[in-house]
Amino acid sequence: MKNLSDKVVVITGAGSGIGRALALNLARKGSLLALSDVDEAGLAETVDLVKGAGAREVRSDRLDVADRAAFEAYAEAVVAQFGRVNVVVNNAGVALAGDLVDLDWDDIEWILGINLDGVLHGTKAFLPHLIASGEGHVVNLSSLFGLVSMPGQSIYNATKYAVRGMSEALREEMLIAGHPVGVTVVHPGGIKTAIARNSRVSAKEDKAKTAKLFDEKLAKMTPEKAAEIIVRGIEKDQARVLVGMDAHALHWFAKLSGSRYQDVVAKVSKKVLPPKTQVV
Repeated sequence: MKNLSDKVVVITGAGSGIGRALALNLARKGSLLALSDVDEAGLAETVDLVKGAGAREVRSDRLDVADRAAFEAYAEAVVAQFGRVNVVVNNAGVALAGDLVDLDWDDIEWILGINLDGVLHGTKAFLPHLIASGEGHVVNLSSLFGLVSMPGQSIYNATKYAVRGMSEALREEMLIAGHPVGVTVVHPGGIKTAIARNSRVSAKEDKAKTAKLFDEKLAKMTPEKAAEIIVRGIEKDQARVLVGMDAHALHWFAKLSGSRYQDVVAKVSKKVLPPKTQVV
């Protein structure tokens, strides 16, 4: 898919961050957009921005990606409006910080529903339409933490590794079947978004300090630059897109050091992560 002009592109989590930046990038390329988010105010702002950027046609919907029935109904409505779908970007995602022993089941189920089920719902709901389009593409957002594991991110890691595994297998299935659908899995490093500020944490985590660490020390790249890299990956039909020097560096470090990278990560994390709070 070397030309995204006149292609119908679905983007979840389009109310801010990478999702908004992708919508703006693709609007300038002439794509027709179906945008969704649970944040209706943020989504409305994105719609105004993409219209100002010259978007030819924009549909916007409040959508909880964890709700399978709602996602299936949404897919049918999008196809009914546009007549086809060419690209689906399963971008919606959340974060959950805390050691596994300290996490609540409600929070675990919350992140699994959005980060894993949401990607699966979007892929399954739109896949028949992507195949029927004759020129389709699935873009699933994993993470740097879908390549290496980090303490305090066990369930986030689990969702992002799962997205990677599912996406890579799907790409193989499309190749075997000869379907005209590319599959790209994206692994962003630290991107300047609100994901840490909007995250959930265990009772033993200091959310403000955790968010500050991410915002000030780890988030290096703008969403706009990330969007450029992702769109280029779609156009080149890349199977895997690493976004940011941190993603490239840690990916290669883990490959070269094998499982021993875990020992190094644990040692460094012990020094830099905020201390646990005392639960009374």
